[in-house]
Amino acid sequence: MSRDPETVRSPQQAPAGVSAPPVFSQLGCELAQLDARGLLRHRRVLESAQSARVTVEGRDYVAFCSNDYLGLAAHPDLIEAARQGAARYGVGAGASHLILGHTAAHHELEEQLAALTGLPRALLFSTGYMANLGVVTALAGRGDAVFADRLNHASLNDAALLSRAVFTRYRHGDVEALERMLAGSVARRKLVLTDAVFSMDGDIAPVPDLIALCERHDAWLLLDDAHGFGVLGADGRGVLEHFGAASPRVIYMATLGKAAGVFGAFVAGQQEAVDYLIQRARPYVYTTATPPMLAAALMKSVELIRNGSERRRHLRVLIARLRERLQVTRWTLMPSPTPIQPLVIGDHREAVAVSRRLADRGLLVPAIRPPTVPEGTARLRISLSAAHSIEDVERLAASLSELERAGLD
Repeated sequence: MSRDPETVRSPQQAPAGVSAPPVFSQLGCELAQLDARGLLRHRRVLESAQSARVTVEGRDYVAFCSNDYLGLAAHPDLIEAARQGAARYGVGAGASHLILGHTAAHHELEEQLAALTGLPRALLFSTGYMANLGVVTALAGRGDAVFADRLNHASLNDAALLSRAVFTRYRHGDVEALERMLAGSVARRKLVLTDAVFSMDGDIAPVPDLIALCERHDAWLLLDDAHGFGVLGADGRGVLEHFGAASPRVIYMATLGKAAGVFGAFVAGQQEAVDYLIQRARPYVYTTATPPMLAAALMKSVELIRNGSERRRHLRVLIARLRERLQVTRWTLMPSPTPIQPLVIGDHREAVAVSRRLADRGLLVPAIRPPTVPEGTARLRISLSAAHSIEDVERLAASLSELERAGLD
C-alpha cells in the first residue's frame, strides 16, 4: 500500500474560510520552524513483522533500526505462547495489579525474571518510562537528592524532575565528579541514576565504580539496563552479570520490548525495595496491568534468553565484522561493544541525506538529530540484531564506506 508522504505528514488544515485559533497557529509556526531547520520527524509505516527484513510502505528493506537485538519479536514460539495465553486469560487484564489485574501469568513471569537476574524480587511495569518514573518518584522527594549521568535517557531526567528532589547531573561517566557531589550532599536520601548501556552512544556505564560510590556514600543506584538485558553477560542477565557485580543498593530496571522481543518492563531488587514500590510507585498502582497474553509470551522469551548463547555469540560476530569492514575517515564510528553502533556524521542535514541514500539501496538506518543528541553530533544509529546475517552487515559497511568516499553533492 503506497502513500503520498505529504498527505500523511502534513498537519491538519482548518476548513476553507475558517481561521485557526491562535494556539494552533503557534503550534503550526513551531512545526514550520522545525521543518525549516531539518528537524521535523516523520513516521514510517511498517507493514510486516518486526525483523531484520521488513516491508515499509510497500517496499522491502534490510532494517538496522530496531532494538530487537536477539531477533525474538516475531519468533514462532513467542507467537504460540501469546496465542495460548490469550486462550486462557483473554486479551485485556481489565484492572490494575492491586485490584484484580495481577494474573498467574504476571506472577510467574515476575518470579522467572527475578531468577534470571539473580535478584530477590521483580515487579512488572507497563513500560520502561513508567518504571523509571515509578522508582524515582517513590524513592525521592523534597529533601532528597538525585544525581544523574548527563547522557541518561529522557525518562530518568523526567523522573528526577517530577520527584521534586534536588536534581544534579554529572559529566558523562565522570565517577570522580559524582563522588564529590555525593560527598557534599546532606540530603536525607540519595539516589544515583544511570543508563547501563547508553542508547545513543552504545557505551557501558562504569557499574562497579558506581556501586562502590553508592555503598560508600549511603545512596541507592538505579540501573536502567534497557539495552543490556538479554544481550550482556554469558546468560543474557544484563550489565550486572557482565561485570560480575552485585549490591543490595542496586535497583535494576530492564525493558521487555527490546532483546526480550515483546513489551513492558520490570524492576528487580531487594524484597523491601520491591514491596515499597508496590505501595508507592504511582505508575504501578494506578495503571491497568499489561495484557496477560504478553506475560505468557514473555515467559517463553525468558527461556529463549537463558538459552540464547548462540544468538549472543552471533551478535558479537556481527559487531566485530561491522567495525572491521566499515572504512570511513570523515565520519566517526564511536567505540561501542554493544549492538548499538553509532556513526557520527556531525551535520544533521547530512545525516538525514545519508540515511535516505541508504534507503534508496534498500537499507534502513535512522538518522538521529538534535535534541536527541547534542548539536553537531547527528549520527546514524546502527542497531544490529542476531537476525542479521554477516552478508547484511558487510553490505551495510560497503555502502557506508562508498557513500562517504563519494560525498553527497
